[in-house]
Amino acid sequence: MRALTRIVAVLAAEPEASRVVPPTGFTARLTIFSSAAMAFLAVFAMALSLASGRLADRWGDALARTATVRISAPEGQMEAQADAVLAVLRTTPGVATARLIPDDEQRALLEPWFGPGLPVETLPLPRLVELTETPDGMDAEALRLRLAGEAPGAVLDDHTRWRRPLVRAAGRLRMLGWLSIGLIGATMAAMITLSANAALAANARVIKVLRLVGARDVFIARAFVRRFTRRALEGAAIGTLAGMVAVALLPRADTAGGFLTGLGFQGADWLWPLVLPPLAAGVAFWATRWAALRVLRGIT
Repeated sequence: MRALTRIVAVLAAEPEASRVVPPTGFTARLTIFSSAAMAFLAVFAMALSLASGRLADRWGDALARTATVRISAPEGQMEAQADAVLAVLRTTPGVATARLIPDDEQRALLEPWFGPGLPVETLPLPRLVELTETPDGMDAEALRLRLAGEAPGAVLDDHTRWRRPLVRAAGRLRMLGWLSIGLIGATMAAMITLSANAALAANARVIKVLRLVGARDVFIARAFVRRFTRRALEGAAIGTLAGMVAVALLPRADTAGGFLTGLGFQGADWLWPLVLPPLAAGVAFWATRWAALRVLRGIT
C-alpha cells in the first residue's frame, strides 16, 4: 500500500518537473511500445494460466466421479458376465449409478478412429459398464475383489492412471503461464531501464545546469520517474485493451474443441487483466528510479 501511495504521489505532484525529460523522441516511443507489447503478451499468458486452471479442475472433477468396468469374456458368457457385474455394482456402497454402454454409444466412441459404420456387433470388443460414484466415493480395491469373484472377466478402471497425468500437465501449464507473466515483467523493466538510461545520458548537460541552479538529484530523478511511469501506464493500458479484445475474439469453449477453444476469460476472470496497467506502472516506477539514481551518481 505504501508503494502504491508513493507511485500515485509521484504521478500527481510537481508536473513542472517533467519538463526536464523530453516529451517525445526515441525513448518515449520505446517505453510506450514495450509497455504495450508486454501487456498484450501478459494478457494471453494470463488467459492461458486461468484456462489451464479451469481445465485441471474440470478434468479432475469429471474423471474423479466416474469409472468404467471392462468385461472380456467368450461370446456365450458375455451377457452373463455383464449381468453379474451390474448386480455387484448395484449392491456396492459408494456407487450411485451403473449402466451397460449400448452398441451405438460404443460405435460413436470408436468412430473418430475407425470411421463411421463400424460393425461393433461383429467385432470381439469388450463390453463396457459406466458407473458414477456418490459424493462419499467407493472402495475401489474392495470392488475389484468382488468383481474377481463374481465376474472373472471384469476389470475396474477408476481412471486414476488417466486423471493424474492430465491434472498434473494442466497444473504445470498454469504455472508456466504465471512464469511467463513474471518474465514479461522482467523484460519490460529491462527495456524501461535502458530507455531511462538513454534519456538521462542525452540530457546530461541539462542535468548539470539544473545542479548549478540548485536542483537536487532527488528532484531530477523524480522528473524522469514521473514521465516514464506515465508512459508505461499509458502503453500498458493500450496493450491490455488490445489483448482483451483479441481474447474476446477467440472461439468459445465447446465439447468438441476442448482446451483450444476454451482459451479465454470467463465471468470474473475478465477483471484480472485490469491489474496489468498498475503493475506496469509499478515496474516502471522502480526501474526508472533505480536507473535514474544510479546514472545521476555517475554524472559529475
